[in-house]
Amino acid sequence: MKEERTKKDVYVKALSAYGDAMKEFHKGNLEKAEELLKAFLEKHDTEKELVDRAKIYLQMAREKGKKETISLKTFDDYVHYSIYKINAGDYEEALLLLEKALEMQKEEGRIFYLMADAYVQLGKTEDAMECLKKAFQKDRFYRILAQNETDFAPLWDDKKFKLITRLT
Repeated sequence: MKEERTKKDVYVKALSAYGDAMKEFHKGNLEKAEELLKAFLEKHDTEKELVDRAKIYLQMAREKGKKETISLKTFDDYVHYSIYKINAGDYEEALLLLEKALEMQKEEGRIFYLMADAYVQLGKTEDAMECLKKAFQKDRFYRILAQNETDFAPLWDDKKFKLITRLT
């Protein structure tokens, strides 16, 4: 029980540090956001979900304002840039990038999870559900994420969503 409390305390602290960095990012204080994200990554490197996001936002903070062409070569390039596009509200472009990533690694559950996210934002519930099923089949971790990710809130009361999150 004490170990659970300690894990929860560590997660809460990590979430708070990440939240502080995101507040600065959204205010446009990119230097402060970059500083806080670096500190977060140094201190909370075991929180995989938050670390992945922090790395993306750190890159975004560094790149914001630069007008460079982006050369996408690797699977990770496509995935990270698709996440950037999702966060920027360019869901159609994100889906195109994710299709390219899927061609490179068909067994990666993260691709289906991100596709589901983009589809939800586009109001394409059925497509989102199909992608979520595939993500859950690849990695059960995504079932937990989908139940807690606010991007999926429009699905939380859906009977199909409840069914597929319980089945996997």
